[in-house]
Amino acid sequence: MDPEEISFTDLIASSIHDMKNSLNMQTNYLEGIAVDCRQRGDTAMFENLERVIYQANRMNSNLIQLLSLYKLGKSIYPTDIDEHSVAEMIEESLLQNKSIMDLKGLSITVDCDPHCYWYFDRDLVIGVLINALNNAYNYTNDKIRIAANTVDGCLELRVEDNGRGYPASMLLSAGVPLNASTNFLNGSTGLGFYFSYHVAKLHRNGERTGTLGIENGGAYGGGCFVLRLP
Repeated sequence: MDPEEISFTDLIASSIHDMKNSLNMQTNYLEGIAVDCRQRGDTAMFENLERVIYQANRMNSNLIQLLSLYKLGKSIYPTDIDEHSVAEMIEESLLQNKSIMDLKGLSITVDCDPHCYWYFDRDLVIGVLINALNNAYNYTNDKIRIAANTVDGCLELRVEDNGRGYPASMLLSAGVPLNASTNFLNGSTGLGFYFSYHVAKLHRNGERTGTLGIENGGAYGGGCFVLRLP
């Protein structure tokens, strides 16, 4: 293929894929070092590594979201909306975050009927939950709750924490990514909300489409990330 035929976006997507694989290897190595530090009682080093590993996991999640958005934009993402076990989907999301959650010693509660089934794209919704879990990890004090219920004919997925909750400025925008902007103080780009928003809109049932919202309260009185799928 002539190099001129390769688009810039295709080149970026390929580079992101390579970065993601490299980052996974580095994260696995760092997790091993962190475990060794904890066993040796080196608390300061363990806590420093915990923060580095969290950022690496967050970056890996962002890279996956970018690749998914690229494929969706190119209409080459193999969207596969089918009936799935909600409980198993939640379990898979937690497994992908288990190492970092264990490092911080968080208490994770799941409130989901094991017989609950719904129609959704499993990989995309797992991506949304992982993003929500990454945010909850950063802001919680020590507890995270994942709840799934049917509300008004929709599957409602909630990720709640016992942190200080979302700031008023975010609540005013209702989490809609079109109003989000880059924050150079905390490094937030709004990518997670942007990705989750588009995943929600991909899920349709008749005239109804999925929605994304944030609020404060829930079981722990902290931040609540809410995804509703028709």
